[in-house]
Amino acid sequence: MGLLTPDFGLFFWTLLAFLLVLFILGKFAWKPILKMLDERESTIADSIATAQKARDEMAALKSENETLLQQAREERTKMLREAKDASDKMIADAQSKAKSEYERIVSDAQVAIAQQKNAALTDVKNKVGTLVIEVAEKVLRKQLADKAEQENFIAGLVSDVKLN
Repeated sequence: MGLLTPDFGLFFWTLLAFLLVLFILGKFAWKPILKMLDERESTIADSIATAQKARDEMAALKSENETLLQQAREERTKMLREAKDASDKMIADAQSKAKSEYERIVSDAQVAIAQQKNAALTDVKNKVGTLVIEVAEKVLRKQLADKAEQENFIAGLVSDVKLN
């Protein structure tokens, strides 16, 4: 029970030891401890500020990335649209060129056919004319044996023919 009711001597020496430790701590340890606590507090505040700054930078980067991504999507869409338009134009040009080439070939073929037809008709007419002349000559030679009959027949033919 002596500890619960201390006497004056124990109280005095305890108080003296306490004040001595308090003085030594105040003189040598208190300032470095407070300085260390202040440094720690500033370090924590700097870390929080740095973390906030990093968070803000990350948000800005994320926003910038979203913007760049959106621009890339728009550019991709634009490029795809331009490529499709170019391919459509190329197809239309090729079709137009093919159609004009087809029309030119058909036109050339029609001209060639017409020329060949005219040449064939001329050839046939010439051959028919030659055959008619030969047949007529043979018929006339048989019918018109003498010169007087030939001259009368020719005069009759000449009078029947109308000259333009």
